[in-house]
Amino acid sequence: MKLYRAKIPAIAHDVIEALAKDGDIEVVAEKKPEAEKDLVAVMEEFVRRDREFNDKIGDHMERRGISYDQRGSVRKQLAELHEHPLGEDVERFLCRQFVEALMISPSIEEVFEDDKVMYKKVMVVLRGHDVNEGEIRDEAISKIKNVKEGTVEYEIALEHAVRDVKKRRGLYGPERA
Repeated sequence: MKLYRAKIPAIAHDVIEALAKDGDIEVVAEKKPEAEKDLVAVMEEFVRRDREFNDKIGDHMERRGISYDQRGSVRKQLAELHEHPLGEDVERFLCRQFVEALMISPSIEEVFEDDKVMYKKVMVVLRGHDVNEGEIRDEAISKIKNVKEGTVEYEIALEHAVRDVKKRRGLYGPERA
């Protein structure tokens, strides 16, 4: 799962709504925005750590003269070393963090449900907000058929096309647009 900043408020809102609607948590209507902010903070911290982690990967590869085509394997090795979640582990990580945050949040009056049950419900919400990166890439590729594949121009055009598709789908907020 890739977490986009533009989706963070909606995810937080949907998690609080789903758990409150099912009676798993009790949150007073006036405190819902604060409860959502608690989850937003968890996700923003993850995004910050993820950006920092990706910078470390680049620095590591540059210092050791590792080519860019090795980035995936280097990323996986460093993720294990630094205990940084990748892929589906991001969803599991965020679920655990959300449940913990709800347990200690002053905005939540009461937690009635078991951690495991809430974890599963939060996972459903997160998966509902997951973005199909392959679909985005396929749509972008369909927009650049006039550029020869395998060229530098193709890679640049693909990068621009992917960015355009993401903007159109609302994945970039105003700070990145």
